[in-house]
This record gives sequence, C-alpha cells and structure tokens, in this order.
Amino acid sequence: MDNNSNITDEPQAKRARISSTPPPETVEAKDSTDLYLDTINRHMLDFDFEKVCSVSLSQINVYACLTCGKYYQGRGKSSHAYFHSMDKDHHVFINLSTLKVYVLPDGYEVDNPSLNDIKYVLNPTLTKTQVSELDTYFKTSYDLNNKKYLPGFVGLNNVKANDYVNVVIQALAHIPPIRDYFILTDFEKKGSSQLVCRLSALIRKMWNPKAFKGQVSPHELLQEISNASGKRFKLTEQSNAIDFLSWFLNTLHKDLGGTRKKNSSIIYKQLQGEVKVETQEFGPSHQTTEKEALLMFDDSKEIKTNTSPFLFLALELPLAPLYQDEKDKEIVPQVPLTTILGKFDGHKVQEVGNTMKRYSITRLPQFMIFHIKRFHKNSWTHEKNPTIVNFPIKNVDMSKFTTDPDAEKLGDHYDLLANICHDGKPDAGKGTYKVHVRHRGTEQWYQIQDLIVEEILPQMIFMSESYIQVLYIFV
Repeated sequence: MDNNSNITDEPQAKRARISSTPPPETVEAKDSTDLYLDTINRHMLDFDFEKVCSVSLSQINVYACLTCGKYYQGRGKSSHAYFHSMDKDHHVFINLSTLKVYVLPDGYEVDNPSLNDIKYVLNPTLTKTQVSELDTYFKTSYDLNNKKYLPGFVGLNNVKANDYVNVVIQALAHIPPIRDYFILTDFEKKGSSQLVCRLSALIRKMWNPKAFKGQVSPHELLQEISNASGKRFKLTEQSNAIDFLSWFLNTLHKDLGGTRKKNSSIIYKQLQGEVKVETQEFGPSHQTTEKEALLMFDDSKEIKTNTSPFLFLALELPLAPLYQDEKDKEIVPQVPLTTILGKFDGHKVQEVGNTMKRYSITRLPQFMIFHIKRFHKNSWTHEKNPTIVNFPIKNVDMSKFTTDPDAEKLGDHYDLLANICHDGKPDAGKGTYKVHVRHRGTEQWYQIQDLIVEEILPQMIFMSESYIQVLYIFV
C-alpha cells in the first residue's frame, strides 16, 4: 500500500481533528493579547473621580491604568500613559470614554469577556425591566470584598463638607419617575449639560447591582455643581440643604430644556404645584379697622389674587420658648404637621409687611416637598428652632389645604418617601445632615449619613429634627 492510500484510508475523525487545528502562529497571536490581563488589580480601580490626567490635568483622551488605577492622557509614544507603562511596567489601560482596552507600549486593543465587569462598573446601565423591578424586589449584592450591600441604598462619600449635597441626591434618587428618567436616558448622546450627565452617572452607580464597592463618591458631580453654581456650593464648605435643593432643581429644569410652562421638564412634571395667594393691604395706621386688628379680610375692600407655582412648600414652625428654666429645657417643643400646614387652608390670615395674606393650594404635585423652616438669621447670629414635627409616615391628608379640582381623581393623600433632618447647631460646619429613605417593596426604612447606612424603625424617624420631606400621592 503506497503513501497516498495511507492518507486516503486514514480515519475520518482523525483527519477532521488535524484539519481543524489552527497553525501554531495563530494560537500564539491569540494568546499574546491576553498576556497582561493577570496584572489587572480590580481593588485599585475607582472610577468615581473626575476623569482628568493625573499629570497634565487634561480631560481629553484619558485612560485609566488597570493595574494602579491612576488616570493618564493618550496612548501614543509621547503620551503620559505610554511613559507610565514603560516606567512602572503597567500595561493594560482602558479609555474612560470609549471603554476600549489597550496594551501599552505595544498599542494593540484587547477584547476579552473577562473585562466586561470593569466596563460595566465604569458605565453601569440598567434595562427597562431591571428599572421596573427596583421598587418591587429586595435584591442584595456583594462587592469585591464579598461585603453585602443593597443597590440604591448605598453611602455617598463626604469628601470634605458636602453632606448637604449627599442628602439631597439620596432623596432625589428615590423619587421613582426622576430616578428612572436619569437611569434610562443617554444624556451624553443627547448633548446635555455636564450637570445633567454627571447626575445621571451618579444615580446609575448608586443603583448598580455589580459594583466593586458598596459606596459611591459623588466627586465628579460635586466638581460640576461648584462650576455651574459659580462656586456658590462647594465641597469644602457646608451650605444650607434647602438653598442647594432650590438651585439644583431649577438648574436641572433649565438644563433639561424646561420653560415656564408646567410639565416642560421631568422636574416640573413631578414636583411642581401651584398655590393661590390672596392679598389685602392694611389701611392707614390711624384708621385700623376691627377686622384688620383681628387679621380678618374685609370683603368690602379690594382683594388681589394671583397664583404662583412652587417646587416646595415652606412651613413655619411656632416660635420656640425664649427663656426656659432647667426643668423646661428637658422638654422638647412639638407640633403636629397639620398645624403648620394650616397656613394653606385658605382661611388663615398672615401679616406680611403692610399686607394680609392667605394661601390655598390650587394644584397638588405628584411628589410634594415640604421645607420646615428651622433656621433664622438675626443681626448677630444664626438661630435654629428645635421643635419636633409630629407627622404620619402614611396617609397625610392634604384635602383640607387644596382647592384642586383634580384632587379627588388624582389623589390628595400622601405617603412619606424621604426625610432629611439636621442635627447640631445652625452655623455652617457645626451640624450634620442625614436622610431617611424607604424601600417601597419591603417597607423597610434606612438611615443614611454619608457612608453610614443602617436600618431604622419608623418610630425613630419622628424623633429627628426634620428639615425637608418628600412625599408622594398614595393611590
């Protein structure tokens, strides 16, 4: 039998194996792209900080070294990333914008499935199905250290003095329509402002079920807040949470293309209500009528009426006692929420300057924000009213304070969603902010103060000095 017949008679299976084996050069070329992947140190990676080169401080074409976590610009032979790879023998870099991974100094791209978790942490995305389940299911996750955390209920790092920002972000990130909108919309593709893009990225990281660590640093957003506000709100100096919330909501509304019209942005659509203000001027001081003395409107005189939109309602606390003996100091003054809401019943008259005013809510928002006015500034110092507000966590009845014709159809009973409180003295840096938020699927409440997240009983929330509350219509 000749050689040709030997080849011809060789078993089919064996010939198939031989023919399917790639040339040695192909195997080496394929394996060589994975040479340095074992040098990646996921524990060193932190993508929460502003994406600038650690040498040139440029924001253009920035890469992260996947060995040490530092940021460097470019990957050409004269770039900082190239020099770093030669100097430190670190070889794997990821482009922070395109998410492409390269090996330096060789310069070739690596596309390996083992890198997908890093790409996801850098730019976490959730599907519509995942988002729809955020308030329904209780799913805990585990970080790189196998430490348990609950997506959406993670701590935010207090870089210096930004606790007043942290609590506002936590509250907004738990308003479902706003949260869902910022998670699902690709604002980078739409060319939105950096403030909007960075808030979206932060909320997605807060709800990331595959995070490397169970907390998030809001550093990127803080930097943009400082820039957009003209240094009014800084991470190095504590500001008032309600001042920041007011600026933040109005700026987001404008940056999202909002106008003066209602429903022109997600902010106005979910948070804006409307209040009617009736005003009557006092007569000359020497001709004060009996009704004016009793703070009652005189129907025979002119009453000016106008409506004004609002994003939050300011609620006045009764004055705290000025002088107390030692025994009285142990008693903390308390007031029911319905009492301070009485301002909006359409009947109670308040003296404002040389006028009398009465208020009623003509349009209830889907999500109501209360600002409980605790802080006052006199000629010498800041003062804080310590009065505790007694409020129901569920079924807050707003029917007595509104003339909204749609209230009966859309609902006028609210449940508490988030509660921001202030502990300590009123001066900047002398007190701290924390927030209570609720998991709507399990009804479990959590107290979050910067990085500290802990479960809390609903009864304990009443004991806090509430400052800002977010409620939603219970249907």
